[in-house]
Amino acid sequence: MPRQDSPVWADSEELECVATVPEAPNVMSFAFRPPSGARFHFRAGQFITLDLPVPGGNVQRTYTISSSPSTQAFITVTVKAQADSIGTRWMLDNLRPGMRIRAYGPAGHFHVPPQPDGRYLFISAGSGVTPMMSMSSFLWERGEEPDIAFVHCAQSPQNIIFRQKLEYMASRTSGLKLHFVVDDDDPYTVWTGYRGRLSALMLGLMVPDYLEREVYCCGPEGFMEGVREMLISLGYDMENYHQESFSAPAESRAELTEFDDLVPDESAAAEVVFAKSGVTAPCHETDTILNVAKGAGLNLPSGCTFGLCGTCKVRKTSGEVHMVHNGGISDEDIAEGYILACCSNPIGKVEVEV
Repeated sequence: MPRQDSPVWADSEELECVATVPEAPNVMSFAFRPPSGARFHFRAGQFITLDLPVPGGNVQRTYTISSSPSTQAFITVTVKAQADSIGTRWMLDNLRPGMRIRAYGPAGHFHVPPQPDGRYLFISAGSGVTPMMSMSSFLWERGEEPDIAFVHCAQSPQNIIFRQKLEYMASRTSGLKLHFVVDDDDPYTVWTGYRGRLSALMLGLMVPDYLEREVYCCGPEGFMEGVREMLISLGYDMENYHQESFSAPAESRAELTEFDDLVPDESAAAEVVFAKSGVTAPCHETDTILNVAKGAGLNLPSGCTFGLCGTCKVRKTSGEVHMVHNGGISDEDIAEGYILACCSNPIGKVEVEV
C-alpha cells in the first residue's frame, strides 16, 4: 500500500504487470502498479491508454479501469478479445506478471460525481461492464449504503464478467440490486434469470423507479442506441443519461457525444395512409399507428399494446416510423418492412397495408 505522501503516478513511468486473472472466455483482468510505489489517482469510470508492443510496431489501445479508485496501490483493466483484436489479443497471449509497458492517463469524463450520493442505474453489455464495476466497487467501498440498480446483458451466463464479485458485493449490502439478461443458456446448467433482448418491459420489472435514477450505460454502439431509444420512449429525462463508447472514449468534454436520436415531436404533424382501406388519417408524431387506425374506425387486431405479442404486425410500404418494441417482432420481419402498429410512431407521411 503506498504511503499517503507518495507521489501520484505520472505516465512518464512505465507500469509493471503484477497479476492476471481470467474472468470469462477470452476475457482477462490485468493488474498494474508503478515500480516506484507511486499511487494512482483517478475517478471511477475513467480509462487508461496502454502502449502495446505488438509484432509490426506498437499500438495504443484504450481500456476502462475496472478497479476502484479507493485502492491507490494498483489499477486493473479487464479486456475482451474480439475476432479482429490486435492489441487485446497480444495482451491475452503475451502479457504476464513482471513485464513493463508504457501507459498514459488516466482520463475521461464518463465517471460518477466526486460525491456520488445519488440513485444510479447502471446498464451494460459485454465488456461494457468494466466502468460499472469500478463505479459499483467505489460506491460499495465507501462504507455507506449505495443505491444501485445494476443491469447487465451477456451472451450466456458464463460470459457474465465479474458475476461472482458482483454477487459477493450484493450479498453484503441491500443497496446493490443485480439483474442479468442473457441471450442463450449454457449447456447442462440452469438459468432462472431473464433471457432475450433487454426491453422496456424487462426494465420496468427489474427497476420500477428507473425514471428517478441517473443512468450510466456502456456497451456496443448498437446496444447503447437501443437503450437510448427505449428510455426516450418511456419518457426518461435524457439530461440524466451518460454513456461511454467502446470505440472512442471521450478524453475531453468537447468530445462528449451529442446524440442525434429520433424523438417523436407531439407538435409535429404526420399522416397515415391505410392503403387497402382507402383511408388517410392526419395525426401527430406521438400517435401510434394503432391509435390512428382505431381513431379512423379501422379494426386492426392487437393484443398487449406494448410491442410484445406481435398481434398488430403490419407491413409498411413507405415512409418512416419510430418503433421501440419489446421483442414482438424479429429483425428479419423488420428488414422485410413489417412494423408493430402499437409501438410505431409515424414520422411524416407513412403508408401501411391495412
